[in-house]
Amino acid sequence: MAKVLMKGNEAIGAAAIKAGCHYFFGYPITPQNEIPEYMSRELPKVDGVFLQAESEVAAINMVYGAAGAGARVMTSSSSPGIALKQEGISYIAGAELPCVIVNIVRGGPGLGGIQPAQSDYYQATRGGGNGDYRHIVYAPSTLQETVDLVMESFDVAEQYRIPVMVVGDGMIGQMMEPVEFKKPKERPLAEKTWATTGTKGKRKPNIINSLFIDPQELEDHVHKLERKHEEIKKNETRFEEYNVEDADVVCVAYGTTSRIVKNAIKKCEEDGLKVGLIRPITLWPFPESAFDKITDKTKGLLAVEMSTGQMIDDVKIAIKGKKPVYFHGRTGGMVPNPTDIENEIRKIAGGEK
Repeated sequence: MAKVLMKGNEAIGAAAIKAGCHYFFGYPITPQNEIPEYMSRELPKVDGVFLQAESEVAAINMVYGAAGAGARVMTSSSSPGIALKQEGISYIAGAELPCVIVNIVRGGPGLGGIQPAQSDYYQATRGGGNGDYRHIVYAPSTLQETVDLVMESFDVAEQYRIPVMVVGDGMIGQMMEPVEFKKPKERPLAEKTWATTGTKGKRKPNIINSLFIDPQELEDHVHKLERKHEEIKKNETRFEEYNVEDADVVCVAYGTTSRIVKNAIKKCEEDGLKVGLIRPITLWPFPESAFDKITDKTKGLLAVEMSTGQMIDDVKIAIKGKKPVYFHGRTGGMVPNPTDIENEIRKIAGGEK
């Protein structure tokens, strides 16, 4: 299949439609606006439905309804909009419904700015909604990976009956790169016997619900969800690693920040330093096993983020105190500079930290 040059947000929309998404509910917010614009134009061509809701709260509850009916459905937003959707995401997770949520992250807190950021890591991986729930979080670093993960997200969501979030900083949404739309790997997708599609007089009505008045029933339900979460950790954790064993310094970065880090690593290697990289592709489940390859030679880890430091907590958990963890970040829409990262790597390698 030939590659086509596309803007990130439009590529996300195209990938969703090619994956069978026929329903999109959303609300405008920069820097993701091209996603609803694309869906409003293209979904009617495949007999799909685009609806601009009156708010982000309304949009996520429309997703809840469509997902309950067994439809392939997606919404997208940017940071403050995702914050408004958190209650609905908790409901959807509690009701065990599949859907795809895209967050093109901008700086905060509050309205913040419209430039790229990674400061929604806590929101995505810890969940801003209530209760003991999780959802899968993908963090692509290129537009091709974004397209691949968006297409696969619909299958993953249906396989586990869970919301899947694709997190891209503002650069992912706005940059242009060549992409091709490849069919995801086959997954064991069961018939949606749970969906509210009408009984047709052949069965009892299905009930989509996350309310459990009896505390024992609720505890049993939460434990059921937790068993599913453990299965996801076992089967769906993803990461990229580079030169981790015997590295002088190991960097940890995700999304487009990891591409900047790779440039800094290349410069350090030209001077004889061995620098590794762990790039989480799933922010949840976080790839803790990737850190097991770090050896005694490594002097420290450097977490690099477009935030004041959020992923660093998971890095510290994963390394289990065996090595010091340092941080370098920019925030407010500022992008890390390769030279600054390179200098931080050299300081760690030289024992200056």
